Amino acid sequence: MSLAGKVAVVTGSGQGLGLAYAQELAAQGAAVVINDVNAEVANAAVASIIDAGGKAVAVVAAVGSTETAKKLVDTAVSEFGRLDIMVTNAGILRDTVLWKMSDDDFDAVINVHLKGTFTCVREAAIYMRENEIPGRIICIGSPTGQRGNFGQTNYAAAKAGIVGMVRTWALELKKAGITVNAVIPVAATAMTATVPYFAAAIEADAKGETMPDFFRKTLGFGTSGDVAPLVAFLASDEAAAFTGQAIGIGGDRLQVYTHPDAAVTEYHEGGWSFGDLVAAFAGPLAGSAQSVGERMPPLPEDLVREPAK
Repeated sequence: MSLAGKVAVVTGSGQGLGLAYAQELAAQGAAVVINDVNAEVANAAVASIIDAGGKAVAVVAAVGSTETAKKLVDTAVSEFGRLDIMVTNAGILRDTVLWKMSDDDFDAVINVHLKGTFTCVREAAIYMRENEIPGRIICIGSPTGQRGNFGQTNYAAAKAGIVGMVRTWALELKKAGITVNAVIPVAATAMTATVPYFAAAIEADAKGETMPDFFRKTLGFGTSGDVAPLVAFLASDEAAAFTGQAIGIGGDRLQVYTHPDAAVTEYHEGGWSFGDLVAAFAGPLAGSAQSVGERMPPLPEDLVREPAK
């Protein structure tokens, strides 16, 4: 087992993608600290790992505060003797369009996703640096953070911010031998389960069948089990050369995202006046605007499902 003797914290790991990450880490030999806000859910997740022969304990707490971050790290050390891996997965959704989004909607999502990632990674980094542990930090991003998505101002801001922090932390922690990467999962979740576009995939998965190739290959959309091995790989010694990366995975597809870079570059002697800009965007920069949002191809007719009434 590639992670034998390692200890991991996985935030938001009571169910869904987080649970899949925790179970895969445990299957690879790591002892795992499960985290969820629901004690029953957290304890069930712990039981699933122990029943499979692994080691796990639960911390029931909302991610965001420094207090919770310290508790997660302290529990890993007190229960299992050390901390090698931090996976920041915890998150919530408060979706609505910009003009209807309240301060509370925005703050709640930023607090859990963005601040929660910051506080948990900070505590893990402090422990790893002080104890000279070449740790592994894996933060969970989203395609929404890469391209935007209608109705998700708060979520897009948080997920884009996470990837920005990952790149910064990779620089800051390199000397300590600590790697920091972002995983961009594309998988069936409670959110996608209600989207008609994905209905045929969700239907197949519920029946224990493989999702159609259109989803697994064309869209790179699959199950939580398709994503979990990447988290385990990035947590391993074999991934020591990878840091500061945003890596997408879903279904049969694996992607390494480019860092944002200029798509087109033009120069103008003496700088750019208003008139120069008008001319440039009508001339050499015409057609240079980049797309926004996910680009979803039309569903094949045989995969179209009628919305539930």
